[in-house]
Amino acid sequence: MSDPIRPQTIDVTRYERAGFFRAPDLLDPETLALLTARVEALGARPGPEVVHEKGTSAVRGIHGCHLYDDVCRRLVRLPALLGLAERLVGEPVYVYQFKVNMKQPGAGAAWPWHQDFAFWHREDGMPADRAVNIAVLLDPVHADNGPLRVIPGTHRLGLIDPAPAAAVADGEHDWRRHVSADLAHTVPDGVAESLARSHGTELVIGPAGTVYAFHPSVVHSSSDNRSADRRAMLLVTYNAVANAPRALSRPEFLVSRDTAALTPLAANTL
Repeated sequence: MSDPIRPQTIDVTRYERAGFFRAPDLLDPETLALLTARVEALGARPGPEVVHEKGTSAVRGIHGCHLYDDVCRRLVRLPALLGLAERLVGEPVYVYQFKVNMKQPGAGAAWPWHQDFAFWHREDGMPADRAVNIAVLLDPVHADNGPLRVIPGTHRLGLIDPAPAAAVADGEHDWRRHVSADLAHTVPDGVAESLARSHGTELVIGPAGTVYAFHPSVVHSSSDNRSADRRAMLLVTYNAVANAPRALSRPEFLVSRDTAALTPLAANTL
């Protein structure tokens, strides 16, 4: 496995305890600028992988970018990001999902309380939550432009109120309900509010270029963007190769089919 980051700079204990943590600075300004420019271009791409806010032309999400964009294809193999994922998962990994979640100024809608693993397990048959989300803030993120709100420690509770696959309503299997404000699999507000009172909450904020790591089962949400500032966050989900689902029905831009272990680039640059 690649190991480009000094072990003492990765707070594995914090990740295991809280289910997320803010990583050291991993991307140089040139890489960040290149990524931001690519996202601007990819947001204008026609096709179902670019999702808009309901009833508007405002881009909400861009999916599967590593499948059709060379910059994003190289990004997932940067030694810094890949090394971080391997260290947290503890096994060789591949890209399970790649997306950019957007909150346009004054238009970006909230995401309700949920756990990512609920979608991956119920929709794709991912066996266990041996994966990690690596998030890169492409814009400065503050309390008013729709930051993620995380309930620390909830990843240790497993799936909250898990529903058997056979009991999931047919409409919830529509992949469009996995990328919109009307999410198919959510944590009930009352349950989330109780967990927030007992565990507390933390905001995912910071300057552009900040990197966070998230456990697949940590409970989180985000608010509407009430500001004049865009909030773009790039998310790479790395999954353990041995944990790959075997029967997939969702589009490839939501769930990658290539499960071969990633190898790092020779240098930590795009």
